[in-house]
Amino acid sequence: MITISERFSAIPSTTKLSLSGLGAGIVGLVIQWIADPATFPGFPPGIGFIAVCAALVVLAVGRWWSPIFSVVISLWIVFGGWAAGVLVPNFRSDNAGTVAGNAVMTAGLVFAAVTGIVAMIAGLRR
Repeated sequence: MITISERFSAIPSTTKLSLSGLGAGIVGLVIQWIADPATFPGFPPGIGFIAVCAALVVLAVGRWWSPIFSVVISLWIVFGGWAAGVLVPNFRSDNAGTVAGNAVMTAGLVFAAVTGIVAMIAGLRR
């Protein structure tokens, strides 16, 4: 049986970068949650979605397409938030914590999407 640390050490560095971007996205959501808990009904659902997608990346490690989960969740949250008209108003909020959390989340998720695409291209070339 492969341990979690063995599985994580087998992950290519570009995929690890994508996972770190997802981690930054979670940190950004936590900052927003702390800054304005009333915005979220209970626990922010985005944290769970991002965590599940990160787990799927780790479970599918070794396949060139495993970072697709990072790319999909990142683009879904960033472009979905933009299309729904939620992302831009959060950047214009009077609450500094909301603005900072939104910036960290967006930067992390964009980073996760870009490095996930790079990781898939690198995986195809192996």
